[in-house]
Amino acid sequence: MATKVFDSPAAAVADIPSGALLAVGGFGLCGIPDDLIAAIVAGDATDFEVFSNNCGVDGHGLGILLGEKRIRRVTASYVGENKEFARQYLAGELEVELTPQGTLAEKLRAGGAGIPAFFTPAGVGTPISEGGLPWRYAADGSVAVASPPKEVREFRGKRYVLEESIGADYSLVHALMGDTEGNLVFDKAAMNFNPLAAMAGRVCIAQVEKLVEPGEIDPADVHLPGIFVDRIVHTGVQNKQIEKLTVSESQEA
Repeated sequence: MATKVFDSPAAAVADIPSGALLAVGGFGLCGIPDDLIAAIVAGDATDFEVFSNNCGVDGHGLGILLGEKRIRRVTASYVGENKEFARQYLAGELEVELTPQGTLAEKLRAGGAGIPAFFTPAGVGTPISEGGLPWRYAADGSVAVASPPKEVREFRGKRYVLEESIGADYSLVHALMGDTEGNLVFDKAAMNFNPLAAMAGRVCIAQVEKLVEPGEIDPADVHLPGIFVDRIVHTGVQNKQIEKLTVSESQEA
């Protein structure tokens, strides 16, 4: 059986082509697959469609790909602190589908579970279900592409909107630990969106801080089984970033 272990991030992402659909884990700058993203940046592929909670920040994470204008469309729930994201969106250079955060999580999970669509109450009676959300602006500030209306049905006296699941070509995730079979363990809040993004990708690529042999991870501690992971690369301890540093004033005794 071929190994899932790759020698470098560059080797792990080498076949990702232009126009690929990417599901990317993490939240803000927590648990993001930064080494895999950097390896993509070092290559020539472009014109990506990205599914992620947010698009990094200026100069870090997905923000690097965005800054080079190599992302054509983003499905996200949070714009965050990324000024270039806002600029490209308002200038009509980037198509953006804003999605309720819980809905985005379930769209990824459902895609990985083979469920094509589901009904949710989130967004009923708003432009999420009724349509008209600006996906892309024109250069003059008018709406060039707007979201279409979605099917709404009533179940047990309550209305729900139909949401399609997400299926990506590749998923990029970061884990604290993994074994050579692809079983992954995530660290606290870094678990945000990583297991879900991993499930949604046809090919899942995981960077791990610590790589161990099969059997060294207690099965009870596995957050994502290796059946969902196709490639794994050991990147060492992550240089963690803080998206927005907030400190309190010192208190005199």
